[in-house]
Amino acid sequence: MEYNNDDNQALNQKYDCLLFDIDDTLYPLSSGLSLEVTKNIREYMIQKLGFEEDKVSELCISLYKLYGTTMAGLRAIGYNFDYDEFHSFVHGRLPYSLLKPDPVLRNLLLSLPIRKVIFTNADRNHASKVLNRLGLEDCFERIICFETLNPTDKGTVSVNENMSELREIFDINEYSLRPNADLELPRTPVICKPFEQSFEQVFEIANINPHKTLFFDDSVRNLQTGKKMGLHTVWVGTPHRAEGVDFALESIHNIREALPELWEADEKSESVVYSGQVATPVEA
Repeated sequence: MEYNNDDNQALNQKYDCLLFDIDDTLYPLSSGLSLEVTKNIREYMIQKLGFEEDKVSELCISLYKLYGTTMAGLRAIGYNFDYDEFHSFVHGRLPYSLLKPDPVLRNLLLSLPIRKVIFTNADRNHASKVLNRLGLEDCFERIICFETLNPTDKGTVSVNENMSELREIFDINEYSLRPNADLELPRTPVICKPFEQSFEQVFEIANINPHKTLFFDDSVRNLQTGKKMGLHTVWVGTPHRAEGVDFALESIHNIREALPELWEADEKSESVVYSGQVATPVEA
Protein backbone atom coordinates (compact mmCIF):
# COMPACT_ATOMS: atom_id res chain seq x y z
CA MET A 1 0.00 0.00 0.00
CA GLU A 2 1.24 3.50 -0.80
CA TYR A 3 0.89 6.34 1.68
CA ASN A 4 0.73 9.72 0.01
CA ASN A 5 1.56 12.92 1.84
CA ASP A 6 2.42 16.17 0.10
CA ASP A 7 3.56 17.86 3.29
CA ASN A 8 7.34 17.50 3.40
CA GLN A 9 7.48 18.56 7.02
CA ALA A 10 5.05 15.80 8.00
CA LEU A 11 7.24 13.29 6.18
CA ASN A 12 10.08 14.16 8.55
CA GLN A 13 8.00 13.76 11.69
CA LYS A 14 7.90 10.54 13.70
CA TYR A 15 4.07 10.60 13.70
CA ASP A 16 1.78 12.01 11.05
CA CYS A 17 -1.55 10.57 12.27
CA LEU A 18 -3.29 9.90 15.57
CA LEU A 19 -5.92 7.14 15.57
CA PHE A 20 -8.42 7.24 18.45
CA ASP A 21 -10.98 4.84 19.85
CA ILE A 22 -13.96 6.59 21.49
CA ASP A 23 -15.64 4.65 24.31
CA ASP A 24 -13.64 4.50 27.55
CA THR A 25 -10.80 6.23 25.70
CA LEU A 26 -11.96 9.79 25.07
CA TYR A 27 -13.98 9.64 28.28
CA PRO A 28 -13.27 7.55 31.42
CA LEU A 29 -14.77 4.19 32.27
CA SER A 30 -15.94 5.78 35.51
CA SER A 31 -18.59 7.74 33.58
CA GLY A 32 -20.79 4.65 33.77
CA LEU A 33 -21.83 4.77 30.11
CA SER A 34 -20.19 1.44 29.25
CA LEU A 35 -22.06 -0.23 32.09
CA GLU A 36 -25.32 0.97 30.52
CA VAL A 37 -24.22 -0.39 27.13
CA THR A 38 -23.59 -3.81 28.67
CA LYS A 39 -26.98 -3.77 30.36
CA ASN A 40 -28.74 -2.89 27.10
CA ILE A 41 -26.93 -5.63 25.16
CA ARG A 42 -28.07 -8.22 27.68
CA GLU A 43 -31.64 -6.92 27.56
CA TYR A 44 -31.59 -7.12 23.76
CA MET A 45 -30.47 -10.73 23.88
CA ILE A 46 -33.24 -11.61 26.32
CA GLN A 47 -36.06 -9.60 24.76
CA LYS A 48 -35.24 -9.89 21.05
CA LEU A 49 -33.28 -13.14 20.71
CA GLY A 50 -34.96 -15.21 23.39
CA PHE A 51 -31.97 -15.95 25.61
CA GLU A 52 -32.50 -17.16 29.15
CA GLU A 53 -31.60 -14.41 31.58
CA ASP A 54 -29.30 -16.55 33.72
CA LYS A 55 -27.16 -17.50 30.70
CA VAL A 56 -26.70 -14.08 29.11
CA SER A 57 -23.86 -12.75 31.26
CA GLU A 58 -21.58 -15.74 30.70
CA LEU A 59 -22.37 -15.81 26.99
CA CYS A 60 -21.56 -12.11 26.57
CA ILE A 61 -18.16 -12.64 28.16
CA SER A 62 -17.40 -15.59 25.88
CA LEU A 63 -18.51 -13.78 22.73
CA TYR A 64 -16.54 -10.66 23.59
CA LYS A 65 -13.37 -12.65 24.26
CA LEU A 66 -13.64 -14.61 21.02
CA TYR A 67 -15.09 -12.05 18.62
CA GLY A 68 -14.27 -8.57 19.89
CA THR A 69 -17.89 -7.48 20.25
CA THR A 70 -21.03 -9.28 21.39
CA MET A 71 -22.75 -8.38 18.12
CA ALA A 72 -19.96 -9.95 16.06
CA GLY A 73 -20.14 -13.06 18.22
CA LEU A 74 -23.91 -13.39 17.97
CA ARG A 75 -23.71 -13.21 14.19
CA ALA A 76 -20.91 -15.79 14.16
CA ILE A 77 -22.83 -18.38 16.15
CA GLY A 78 -25.89 -18.12 13.94
CA TYR A 79 -28.21 -15.33 15.11
CA ASN A 80 -29.81 -13.14 12.47
CA PHE A 81 -30.91 -9.59 13.31
CA ASP A 82 -30.98 -6.11 11.87
CA TYR A 83 -27.85 -4.13 12.66
CA ASP A 84 -29.69 -0.83 12.94
CA GLU A 85 -32.25 -2.35 15.29
CA PHE A 86 -29.48 -3.71 17.49
CA HIS A 87 -27.69 -0.36 17.66
CA SER A 88 -30.94 1.50 18.26
CA PHE A 89 -31.75 -0.78 21.21
CA VAL A 90 -28.23 -0.79 22.67
CA HIS A 91 -27.16 2.81 22.07
CA GLY A 92 -30.41 4.61 21.36
CA ARG A 93 -31.55 4.38 24.99
CA LEU A 94 -28.28 5.43 26.61
CA PRO A 95 -28.20 8.26 29.19
CA TYR A 96 -25.73 10.42 27.27
CA SER A 97 -26.18 13.03 29.97
CA LEU A 98 -23.57 11.01 31.90
CA LEU A 99 -21.00 12.61 29.61
CA LYS A 100 -19.99 16.24 30.11
CA PRO A 101 -18.15 18.67 27.83
CA ASP A 102 -14.37 18.27 28.15
CA PRO A 103 -12.75 21.62 27.24
CA VAL A 104 -9.35 20.41 28.48
CA LEU A 105 -9.30 17.51 26.02
CA ARG A 106 -10.74 19.72 23.29
CA ASN A 107 -7.89 22.22 23.69
CA LEU A 108 -5.32 19.42 23.71
CA LEU A 109 -6.67 17.89 20.51
CA LEU A 110 -6.99 21.20 18.69
CA SER A 111 -3.44 22.14 19.66
CA LEU A 112 -2.03 18.95 18.14
CA PRO A 113 -0.49 19.75 14.73
CA ILE A 114 -1.19 16.21 13.46
CA ARG A 115 -4.20 14.73 11.63
CA LYS A 116 -6.61 12.89 13.92
CA VAL A 117 -8.96 10.04 12.97
CA ILE A 118 -11.60 8.12 14.94
CA PHE A 119 -11.69 4.30 14.71
CA THR A 120 -14.59 2.82 16.69
CA ASN A 121 -16.61 -0.40 16.61
CA ALA A 122 -19.70 1.64 17.50
CA ASP A 123 -22.31 2.87 15.04
CA ARG A 124 -22.24 6.34 13.52
CA ASN A 125 -25.07 7.80 15.64
CA HIS A 126 -23.45 6.73 18.88
CA ALA A 127 -20.06 8.08 17.83
CA SER A 128 -21.58 11.43 16.87
CA LYS A 129 -23.58 11.73 20.08
CA VAL A 130 -20.58 10.98 22.28
CA LEU A 131 -18.32 13.43 20.45
CA ASN A 132 -21.00 16.13 20.64
CA ARG A 133 -21.55 15.57 24.36
CA LEU A 134 -17.79 15.86 24.94
CA GLY A 135 -17.55 18.96 22.73
CA LEU A 136 -15.12 17.21 20.38
CA GLU A 137 -17.25 17.00 17.23
CA ASP A 138 -14.88 19.18 15.17
CA CYS A 139 -11.58 17.80 16.48
CA PHE A 140 -11.19 14.91 14.03
CA GLU A 141 -10.61 14.62 10.31
CA ARG A 142 -13.05 11.73 9.95
CA ILE A 143 -14.93 9.01 11.84
CA ILE A 144 -14.45 5.38 10.83
CA CYS A 145 -17.24 3.43 12.50
CA PHE A 146 -19.36 0.28 12.21
CA GLU A 147 -21.14 1.42 9.04
CA THR A 148 -17.86 2.38 7.39
CA LEU A 149 -16.50 -1.16 7.67
CA ASN A 150 -19.84 -2.99 7.37
CA PRO A 151 -21.82 -1.20 4.63
CA THR A 152 -25.22 -2.66 3.77
CA ASP A 153 -28.10 -1.54 1.57
CA LYS A 154 -30.49 -0.93 4.44
CA GLY A 155 -28.70 -1.70 7.69
CA THR A 156 -29.63 -5.36 7.55
CA VAL A 157 -27.52 -8.42 8.11
CA SER A 158 -26.85 -9.14 4.46
CA VAL A 159 -28.53 -8.36 1.17
CA ASN A 160 -28.85 -12.00 0.08
CA GLU A 161 -29.04 -13.79 3.42
CA ASN A 162 -32.16 -15.30 4.95
CA MET A 163 -32.82 -17.46 7.96
CA SER A 164 -32.84 -20.72 6.01
CA GLU A 165 -29.24 -20.09 4.97
CA LEU A 166 -27.97 -19.71 8.52
CA ARG A 167 -26.00 -22.48 10.13
CA GLU A 168 -27.20 -24.28 13.21
CA ILE A 169 -26.71 -22.24 16.39
CA PHE A 170 -23.20 -22.88 17.71
CA ASP A 171 -22.94 -23.58 21.47
CA ILE A 172 -20.21 -21.12 22.37
CA ASN A 173 -20.54 -21.66 26.12
CA GLU A 174 -19.98 -25.38 25.71
CA TYR A 175 -16.97 -24.65 23.54
CA SER A 176 -15.55 -22.24 26.14
CA LEU A 177 -15.87 -24.88 28.87
CA ARG A 178 -14.32 -27.60 26.72
CA PRO A 179 -12.20 -26.05 23.96
CA ASN A 180 -11.73 -28.45 21.10
CA ALA A 181 -8.57 -27.87 19.06
CA ASP A 182 -10.05 -29.85 16.18
CA LEU A 183 -13.23 -27.76 16.07
CA GLU A 184 -13.08 -24.63 13.94
CA LEU A 185 -14.90 -21.67 15.47
CA PRO A 186 -17.52 -20.14 13.17
CA ARG A 187 -16.42 -16.90 11.56
CA THR A 188 -18.30 -13.65 11.94
CA PRO A 189 -19.40 -11.55 8.97
CA VAL A 190 -18.86 -8.42 11.10
CA ILE A 191 -15.64 -6.51 10.51
CA CYS A 192 -14.43 -4.97 13.76
CA LYS A 193 -11.52 -4.57 16.15
CA PRO A 194 -9.49 -6.50 17.24
CA PHE A 195 -9.19 -8.33 13.92
CA GLU A 196 -6.52 -7.45 11.38
CA GLN A 197 -8.97 -7.01 8.51
CA SER A 198 -10.55 -4.02 10.23
CA PHE A 199 -7.17 -2.32 10.64
CA GLU A 200 -6.24 -3.03 7.02
CA GLN A 201 -9.44 -1.37 5.84
CA VAL A 202 -8.92 1.65 8.10
CA PHE A 203 -5.40 2.15 6.76
CA GLU A 204 -6.71 2.09 3.20
CA ILE A 205 -9.81 4.22 3.79
CA ALA A 206 -7.96 6.98 5.66
CA ASN A 207 -4.63 6.66 3.81
CA ILE A 208 -2.83 5.86 7.07
CA ASN A 209 0.78 4.77 7.30
CA PRO A 210 0.71 2.58 10.44
CA HIS A 211 4.43 3.04 11.03
CA LYS A 212 3.87 6.78 11.53
CA THR A 213 0.62 6.52 13.47
CA LEU A 214 -0.17 6.49 17.20
CA PHE A 215 -3.19 4.35 18.13
CA PHE A 216 -5.10 5.19 21.35
CA ASP A 217 -7.46 2.54 22.79
CA ASP A 218 -8.64 1.23 26.15
CA SER A 219 -8.49 -2.42 25.00
CA VAL A 220 -5.09 -4.09 25.24
CA ARG A 221 -6.24 -6.73 22.77
CA ASN A 222 -7.03 -4.07 20.17
CA LEU A 223 -3.67 -2.47 20.84
CA GLN A 224 -1.81 -5.75 20.46
CA THR A 225 -3.37 -6.30 17.04
CA GLY A 226 -2.53 -2.72 16.13
CA LYS A 227 1.06 -3.27 17.21
CA LYS A 228 1.30 -6.34 14.96
CA MET A 229 -0.02 -4.21 12.11
CA GLY A 230 2.77 -1.68 12.59
CA LEU A 231 1.05 0.95 14.75
CA HIS A 232 2.59 2.68 17.74
CA THR A 233 0.23 2.01 20.64
CA VAL A 234 -1.12 3.95 23.63
CA TRP A 235 -3.15 2.18 26.32
CA VAL A 236 -5.63 4.64 27.82
CA GLY A 237 -7.13 4.12 31.27
CA THR A 238 -4.16 2.60 33.05
CA PRO A 239 -0.62 3.71 33.94
CA HIS A 240 0.69 0.17 33.43
CA ARG A 241 2.40 -1.13 30.32
CA ALA A 242 1.78 -4.54 28.75
CA GLU A 243 3.01 -6.55 25.80
CA GLY A 244 2.18 -4.70 22.60
CA VAL A 245 1.84 -1.35 24.41
CA ASP A 246 4.33 1.46 23.78
CA PHE A 247 2.79 4.06 26.10
CA ALA A 248 0.23 3.95 28.93
CA LEU A 249 -1.95 6.86 30.07
CA GLU A 250 -4.09 6.77 33.18
CA SER A 251 -6.22 9.41 31.46
CA ILE A 252 -6.35 10.81 27.94
CA HIS A 253 -5.68 14.15 29.64
CA ASN A 254 -2.11 12.96 30.31
CA ILE A 255 -1.28 12.90 26.62
CA ARG A 256 0.91 16.01 26.64
CA GLU A 257 2.95 14.91 29.63
CA ALA A 258 3.50 11.43 28.22
CA LEU A 259 4.00 12.40 24.57
CA PRO A 260 5.44 15.94 24.41
CA GLU A 261 7.07 15.10 21.07
CA LEU A 262 3.65 15.36 19.42
CA TRP A 263 3.87 19.13 19.88
CA GLU A 264 7.61 19.55 19.41
CA ALA A 265 7.67 19.65 15.62
CA ASP A 266 5.14 22.47 15.58
CA GLU A 267 6.91 24.34 18.36
CA LYS A 268 10.26 24.07 16.55
CA SER A 269 8.76 25.47 13.35
CA GLU A 270 7.25 28.36 15.31
CA SER A 271 10.50 29.08 17.15
CA VAL A 272 12.21 30.25 13.95
CA VAL A 273 9.51 32.82 13.28
CA TYR A 274 9.62 36.15 15.10
CA SER A 275 7.24 39.04 14.43
CA GLY A 276 6.18 37.45 11.18
CA GLN A 277 9.77 37.15 9.86
CA VAL A 278 11.99 34.11 9.67
CA ALA A 279 14.77 34.37 12.21
CA THR A 280 18.34 33.61 11.23
CA PRO A 281 19.82 30.84 13.37
CA VAL A 282 22.68 32.03 15.60
CA GLU A 283 25.88 30.09 15.18
CA ALA A 284 27.56 28.86 18.33
